[in-house]
Amino acid sequence: MILRKLSILNYKNIREATLELSPKMNCFIGQNGVGKTNVLDAVYYLSFCRSASNPIDSQVIRHDEPFCLIEGEYGEHSSASHLLISCGIKRGQKKHFKRNKKEYKRLSEHIGLIPLVVVSPSDTLLIEGNSEERRRLMDMVISQYDRSYIDALTRYNNAHQQRNILLKQEDPAPDPLVLQIWEEQMAEAGEEIYRKRDAFVQELIPIFQEYYDRISSGREKVGLNYISHCQRGPLLEVIQRDRAKDLAVGYSLHGIHRDDLEFTLGGHLMKREGSQGQNKTYAIALKLAQFDFLKRTASETTPLLLLDDIFDKLDAERVEQIVRLVSGDAFGQIFITDTNRDHLDQILRNSHLDYKIYHVDNGEIIEKNV
Repeated sequence: MILRKLSILNYKNIREATLELSPKMNCFIGQNGVGKTNVLDAVYYLSFCRSASNPIDSQVIRHDEPFCLIEGEYGEHSSASHLLISCGIKRGQKKHFKRNKKEYKRLSEHIGLIPLVVVSPSDTLLIEGNSEERRRLMDMVISQYDRSYIDALTRYNNAHQQRNILLKQEDPAPDPLVLQIWEEQMAEAGEEIYRKRDAFVQELIPIFQEYYDRISSGREKVGLNYISHCQRGPLLEVIQRDRAKDLAVGYSLHGIHRDDLEFTLGGHLMKREGSQGQNKTYAIALKLAQFDFLKRTASETTPLLLLDDIFDKLDAERVEQIVRLVSGDAFGQIFITDTNRDHLDQILRNSHLDYKIYHVDNGEIIEKNV
């Protein structure tokens, strides 16, 4: 899948832009804070029905404007047919997300149609942040190729929320039979989610380790482990075993909402051992492995790859290895940002890629002659 044309109106700091894009490499150059990342975020929005950086839709509308509009025209390399995706947001109103001018009844129906992987500076939160970041990573990938996963997450989150409401109830005390109903629903959906997460992680590990090995030139060994309460036995038993403790604290201590990924470097926890460069290498390798995984599973199409300011804090050798990887035939359409042309010139000089270069300044996007 490629994005042939992108139209943006009043999105974040971008007043208006219409871009006829390269099917391979699209480079956005400019200083920090001028709007490069906002271009990539608009592309992200068209895949996931939301911003990567702001969950509040009204806050992506340009200041002092009543609405924003994003529209993307997609197609396959070898096909003249096209797919039109658009999203309009007005302040104080429900957003309208459309496929070929027909509005979706449920936004979840769109997820996975246009698979996408984004690599950004915030990826270091996967290592340094809490477990929620790492669960979100799994959810983001699996939901792009398995629609039933989203349904299971919805069922689990609803049951988990209802159980927590009961656990906070003091007078009268919650009915044990009602608690059991929600616990059974949590366990049923939770075990389904666990099976899908476990299968995904086990398949991802060797791909991820190969990418890390290539970027680091084999200097370090990394690991990835999935940790879940489901590994302690049937989830219903695990949840009910500590019901008294849950009632005391007022929330659910066990379940797949506590799942985590353990990242290691040389057998030790990455967040304790890794340098900034190693942490960034780990995050990039993880995202490239997700790309490889989605390429084989999601809609039978090559995902879009968004690379936002990825070269900072990496030594020259690692930059060179990443450049070689993304320049290869395994990757499809790429969107990349940087503050100067040095790294991008290196990519383009060592390849025969079709490309376009755009200069971004204060939300204005100008295509440069190359």
